[in-house]
Amino acid sequence: MELACRNLFVYGSLRSGFNNPAYTYISKYFTLLGNAYVKGKLYQLTEFPAGVPTDDNHLIKGELYTIKVPAECSWAIAQLDDYEGVQAEEDETPLYKRVLTTVQINGVEKQAWIYWYNGSVEGGVLIEGGDLLAYLKQKGML
Repeated sequence: MELACRNLFVYGSLRSGFNNPAYTYISKYFTLLGNAYVKGKLYQLTEFPAGVPTDDNHLIKGELYTIKVPAECSWAIAQLDDYEGVQAEEDETPLYKRVLTTVQINGVEKQAWIYWYNGSVEGGVLIEGGDLLAYLKQKGML
């Protein structure tokens, strides 16, 4: 598990451009490798973004990180699981699920954890360019 969990792909509020307090946590335990892409569709729901995997040509733009201290990876990821709502109460469905996925960075494929949305995106707005940060800036929401 330690080797598999070294990399983390983020596409929403954990990206550096959002200045979310959770980003302080990310930057403490992970090193930014750069902008990257995954196959998927990105939706803006009422309160948060929702990335869902796809086999077609849609891409989601985000950032790829790697853990600074490999021995801390399981603990650091567990904290992010809590933030992303992976562990739900018994009578609730988890908001996101953490999955290993293929990430493209500078023409190279890497494996990384991603938090895919675990619910319906019906009623959400498809972000055509796959870049939440650019979308929110264009809409004057950031």
